[in-house]
Amino acid sequence: MIYGFTGVTNFEELAKIFTGYKITLFGAQSSGIFMGILFIVVGFLFKITAVPFHMWAPDVYEGSPTLVTSFFSIAPKISILANMVRVFIYSFYDPTWQQLFFFCSIASMILGALAAMAQNKVKRLLTYSSIGHVGYLFIGFSCGTIEGIQSLLIGVFIYVLMTINVFAIVLALRQNRFKYIADLGALAKTNPILAITLSITMFSYAGIPPLAGFCSKFYLFFAALGCGAYLLALIGVVTSVISCFYYIRFVKIMYFDTPKTWILYKPMDREKSLLLAITLFFITFFFLYPSPFFLVTHQMALSLCL
Repeated sequence: MIYGFTGVTNFEELAKIFTGYKITLFGAQSSGIFMGILFIVVGFLFKITAVPFHMWAPDVYEGSPTLVTSFFSIAPKISILANMVRVFIYSFYDPTWQQLFFFCSIASMILGALAAMAQNKVKRLLTYSSIGHVGYLFIGFSCGTIEGIQSLLIGVFIYVLMTINVFAIVLALRQNRFKYIADLGALAKTNPILAITLSITMFSYAGIPPLAGFCSKFYLFFAALGCGAYLLALIGVVTSVISCFYYIRFVKIMYFDTPKTWILYKPMDREKSLLLAITLFFITFFFLYPSPFFLVTHQMALSLCL
């Protein structure tokens, strides 16, 4: 539809066409462009599991093998967010789309925070956590500024580290019919190193300072305040506080609950142990020297937007 009404498919040419061009639903020429861009928006949001196009994610993530679920949680979000920046910041930027992404960000954060509280299965809870983090990442994307895109890139990098860490642990524990959160009972006694690793990752997910998850949310909220999206930052802070409940529940079960049946977990293989060590190091010590990464993400944001 976009090609039919503009005659081009090149991002640079489309950016020139849409510069100063008002896209409306009821305009004679722009209605087709509006619908074409809207279809692209819906396709991206569906793939990235943003509310209200998230309904497929919990069942698919839970029913898939854990390795496939971890891939779904990481790879599509990196590629789709990069494509969305190229398409909607570089070519199709318009206040109409900014308001739409504001709504998706708020809805994803709220649903991710509230729906995860009722979950008892680990992968299903992590799915709603992933939906909530899409909402946080959309904060940076919705701003449409260099600072917003930079905070988005920082958030994606830290989210990927945390997700790799937690799914490496889940993959290691799945060898022992680990399915429910309650199965983590007394893990601190049977495998204290794994328990402290998972605890630090959950604290980072919750945004507890000075871990990397706190740095990620701090820069995203700061970017929202910088572009005047105060409501977005406020809802992000409130949903972060709510999400602490189910993240810290992992820690409570591991350290304070007594399981009905004790599970003796097998030792992790060397590859997963090394992966956990690397990701945990970045999660824990990211705040000590973030300057090189900030410079890299700033250059990436400039190259994506200009």
